[in-house]
Amino acid sequence: MRYTGPKNKIARRQATDLGMKTTGSKSHASLLKKINIKPGQHGARYRRKVSEHAKQLTEKQKLRYIFGITETKLKKYFTVSSRKEGNTAVHLSELLERRLDNVVYRLGLAPTRAAARQLVSHGHAQVNGKNMDIPSYLLKNNDTVTFKSPKTKEIPYIQVFRETNEIIIPEWLELKKDSGSLVKTPDNSLIEQQVNLRLVIEFYSR
Repeated sequence: MRYTGPKNKIARRQATDLGMKTTGSKSHASLLKKINIKPGQHGARYRRKVSEHAKQLTEKQKLRYIFGITETKLKKYFTVSSRKEGNTAVHLSELLERRLDNVVYRLGLAPTRAAARQLVSHGHAQVNGKNMDIPSYLLKNNDTVTFKSPKTKEIPYIQVFRETNEIIIPEWLELKKDSGSLVKTPDNSLIEQQVNLRLVIEFYSR
């Protein structure tokens, strides 16, 4: 199942910002203050020896939570990636980054991936001018993503986010006003900043 519990709690458990909270919000600021403190009454003095398997599991879970996908979906992505020639971690990253909900988020059209997924599933997105309500839809190179209606960008939480945050667009995406395109194959550079993909691959390769 997709995780739907307390977002700050799970981020503190993983000791990293998983992008689940809108940047600049009070909740996000609260998370950053406590990011290195484990949740629970003993969190501040929580110390335990971590096994290699536990490290692998932690990185795998981080990847799941960041992209908001189920265990079944992530394992499927790994299986597809492992059958391709070359670096499995790069292929896995490519599949995750090509997801429609992720592209909407990376383009800065939504403050979080969860918000992007909701926009897509509620029918606010179009791919190449056609309505698309499947968050896991994998975009191809040169595909264009837009809002179905110009009014979508006027939704309060989207408008506030876009007006108060500087959006850094990955080099494999291009944004023109309210339209974005996948201009080349995504790499694993952004994901590697948050997750050790080698440990994820090792977890599934056991």
